[in-house]
Amino acid sequence: MTIPTIRRADVCAVALAEIFRGDGEILANPIGTTPMVGGRLARATFEPDLMMTDSEAALIADDVAYGWGDDKVLETWNPYRRMFDIVWGGRRHVVMTPVQIDPYGNMNFSAIGGTPEQPKVQLLGFRGGPGNTINHTTSYWIPNHNAKTFVESVDVVCGVGYDRAAALGPTSSRFHEIRRVVTNLCVIDFATEDRRMRLASVHPEVTVGEVVEATGFDLVIPDSVPVTRLPSDDEIRLLDEVIDPEGRRLREVPEP
Repeated sequence: MTIPTIRRADVCAVALAEIFRGDGEILANPIGTTPMVGGRLARATFEPDLMMTDSEAALIADDVAYGWGDDKVLETWNPYRRMFDIVWGGRRHVVMTPVQIDPYGNMNFSAIGGTPEQPKVQLLGFRGGPGNTINHTTSYWIPNHNAKTFVESVDVVCGVGYDRAAALGPTSSRFHEIRRVVTNLCVIDFATEDRRMRLASVHPEVTVGEVVEATGFDLVIPDSVPVTRLPSDDEIRLLDEVIDPEGRRLREVPEP
């Protein structure tokens, strides 16, 4: 099977799948359209032992990213009390989408501007951000990489970054890991001595300059920046025929 043009959405899905490589038998909780597709792709290929939540109260057994009611193939019941046992033990990897994120991975999806008592824009609230980031591995998905999202300092800290985790000490932050940030332009990690964001790869046809221009602070730029891994023919088949036959990922990440 040959795809004549590499679709940006497929590259993003593969990059999101790759964040789960090596996780083994943990609870994968990718939240959002393309993260769900990427998580299912990881389990269908190189991480078959991943437990995959349906985002409600069960674990699913099939690879279809979107199923409701009788369409779901359920593996087991996963009530909240069991979920929190997994969360507190560090055996979960969640993918969230911040509205703001800073160079050390502190993120915000609660409020923008104003004061804590009266923000200019009220958003989701803290939700599970603080507990997720301090208790287990967290990655982020940003479908529109821009300087309003990548900021020098977030307005509200909902998720704990590497600088704040270090200040808590090793006992409180023993499970803390912000693994990667995947965007529609690139993949970012924290593989630097001071745990500041580093450009890990750029997607096909994206330049380093484009990423720099779309980021509101100075990224660490290696001497050589690779291109994000391309999907294999088998991965394209799984994405198109099994995991996301409706093409929802293509609507979230349209072609540039």
